[in-house]
Amino acid sequence: MRRLLCVSILIALLAQPALAGRTLREIARVKGQGASTVQGLGLVVGLQGTGDSLAELAVARPLAEVYRRMGNPISIDELGAGKSVALVMVTCEIPREGALTDDRLDITVSVINSAKSLKGGTLLLCPLTPGPGAPVYAMARGDLVLPDDTTLTSARVARGAQIVRDVVTTPSISAGFDLIIDARFALGGTAARVASDINEQYLLSTDPDQIPVARAVDARTIRITVPPPERANPQAFFGDIMRTDITGALRQLPAQVICDTRTGIIVITGDVQVSPAVITHKDLSISTIVPPPPPNLPRTVQSEFAAVETDADDADLSRLEDLIAAFDQLDIPPIDQIDILKALKDAGKLHARLVIDGQE
Repeated sequence: MRRLLCVSILIALLAQPALAGRTLREIARVKGQGASTVQGLGLVVGLQGTGDSLAELAVARPLAEVYRRMGNPISIDELGAGKSVALVMVTCEIPREGALTDDRLDITVSVINSAKSLKGGTLLLCPLTPGPGAPVYAMARGDLVLPDDTTLTSARVARGAQIVRDVVTTPSISAGFDLIIDARFALGGTAARVASDINEQYLLSTDPDQIPVARAVDARTIRITVPPPERANPQAFFGDIMRTDITGALRQLPAQVICDTRTGIIVITGDVQVSPAVITHKDLSISTIVPPPPPNLPRTVQSEFAAVETDADDADLSRLEDLIAAFDQLDIPPIDQIDILKALKDAGKLHARLVIDGQE
């Protein structure tokens, strides 16, 4: 018996979505690449009596220094007793691909002393460095946004850090390089299957006697040899390799959904299925309904796509890949997609491991 998964969304659907493939870039990095962190001490102002006490010298001293730099030097004794300022730790994670001058990245701001809440606060201009004595790599500032009403002492500023010094993390790839598969995907011979996919798609051949471009070294490492004709322009070759479609290799892994809220990447491995459910999120309504309802809702478009063949007991199950493809076609933001996946998992409707930012 076949069933249809019906998605009702309060956004115009322009065309039937096609299932998008997953690329090597989403599960692997060049050996030597790695995320780095820059941080600094900053001051948040504009708090409504929820900041630090200015009797704390750790707060009073930097605030007095701010006054001095702004051309209005005052003594610590003149600061008063208000609690509109908080000393904070400002942290920015630079992605493993690096960053260039004037790139903007998100920052996290956390209370250090006795401040009770950062609600309504603004971070003053703050230099960020990788460590004591190191040069400044970014400058941070901006209005704080709290994640929810219960988390009051930690906040974020979207694109709050401006990079002021290039951060280059990718090593030379002129003759060859190693790719490292993320540990969560390195199961059951993934490296060997991905290497085979690279050779088949780049060389357009399955001839075992042809010199391979890719070779699995171990469970997580794939060694790539840049062909001599490509060495004059290795970056173009590198881009081609990282766009290799590895959807087939992922389907042979256990059923899991791995999400990265920073990059917005959602990777599905194995055959992940979804039971009938109704999920409401913001202006979005997702339902698995049999038969599909009539299209009688204002500005609502019905998108139908077939579920996988199942046994009678599982006849209502549908493929998560189809749902994600529909979201992509409708330009649903990745962070909203991840929230919906979490709601499905919490409701017991998502039949797979769900890993968000490394946490189940």
